[in-house]
Amino acid sequence: MKKTIFVFSALVIALLVLFQLSKYSYTSGNVSAEIVIAIIAIVFFVVGVYTNKKSLHKKEPPLLTVDIKKIEKLGISKREYEVLVHISQGMSNKEIADKLFVSESTIKTHVSNLLVKLDAKRRTQAVQKAKNLQILLP
Repeated sequence: MKKTIFVFSALVIALLVLFQLSKYSYTSGNVSAEIVIAIIAIVFFVVGVYTNKKSLHKKEPPLLTVDIKKIEKLGISKREYEVLVHISQGMSNKEIADKLFVSESTIKTHVSNLLVKLDAKRRTQAVQKAKNLQILLP
């Protein structure tokens, strides 16, 4: 961040100096208006190319994917995984049951199984462990 601020402040200072030099050169009659405009246009072009290259070559964060092998290794069923996803979205047992068209006691069973398989004591802890294991996207 500091480097970016330094670079842009240096560019602004350089442009101000260029404007002042062109003003003095133009008023003294040494340079025509077309040349001053051309030099300023070239400087702005170079600054634009520089900033474009900087923005295009930013490293993208690695794509996070769900580790299916870990899900299988933990023995989490597809339905339990669906319940885990809904828990991570902050849904209650009743809401999950309504969404998946099952009874609330079935959801409680799935949640209990998830807590055991993820070695967690609470739903929030289970979600956090699942994110750390990369079986849930952050």
